[in-house]
Amino acid sequence: MMQCCDTRAVMKLPGGEKLCKTHFCAYFEAKVRKTIRQFDLLGEKERLGVAISGGKDSLTVLSLLKHISDENPGIAITALAINEGIHGYRDATLETARAFCARIGVPLHVFSYEEEFGMALDGILRRHDVRPCSVCGVFRRYLLNRKARELGFTKLATGHNLDDECQSILMNQFRNDIKASARLGPKTGLKERQGFVTRIKPLYLCTEKEVTTYAFLNGILDAFAECPNAAKSYRAEVRDMLNDLENTSPGTKYSIVNSFLQTLPLLKEKFKDEALGTCPECGEPSSRGVCRACVWMRKVQATKKAEM
Repeated sequence: MMQCCDTRAVMKLPGGEKLCKTHFCAYFEAKVRKTIRQFDLLGEKERLGVAISGGKDSLTVLSLLKHISDENPGIAITALAINEGIHGYRDATLETARAFCARIGVPLHVFSYEEEFGMALDGILRRHDVRPCSVCGVFRRYLLNRKARELGFTKLATGHNLDDECQSILMNQFRNDIKASARLGPKTGLKERQGFVTRIKPLYLCTEKEVTTYAFLNGILDAFAECPNAAKSYRAEVRDMLNDLENTSPGTKYSIVNSFLQTLPLLKEKFKDEALGTCPECGEPSSRGVCRACVWMRKVQATKKAEM
């Protein structure tokens, strides 16, 4: 088993190589920069939004992109955060996000479900028997895209890592949702479409373990808190299954994503001409008439009227 040097190792890679803090951080940063080049995630001039939650992944990608922005005057960075209204969790992570943005000198915009949709997530879940992530995901994606467009971002970076992508790939396979798989990848979307802001994933080839280790070693985050609703999700079940596979067969997650990347161009080609309209209620892009966000906004408003 190869050791990078005589210094104590902090990370063991799937191939067996052990890296010390200095060599691991250099390896991680080089991997992110290579991902950006390989998948053409950034141009010379970008007004780049970075979606952050105050967690390890989003703050790590914000930190790395800030370094890249400092080296490239044509790239301007702004952070964007969503307050879903999860009591005892989101307030704390938003404070972390605000403090980190102030520390590294990045402007931050925060928008909330309460202000934008009329009700916080906790309120919706008290009134509707639904999996938290199903409604939260709809509202979060809707709001991130709309606000990114309104703020004039050319691209929106997210903190999705290799584990997240593996989970999404398998979830779509288990659900027989090939069309959803065509929207995955390091640069998301079937193609450039009016109303959509291109999303990029600079941590696409970094495992969650690598991101967590890098964040702690570099003082980006000193504690990790998971959303209290995460354990109730289907994604959590798939995550646990993947972690078991990775433990018995190191490199499984890399293999899944690398295999998927070979088929992704075919998926994008298959669905490139898919009709996409506009939601008649909010004007946002939609492939199903009234968009899912508006369907849920109707439910929220109906609930509020019934309680008056």
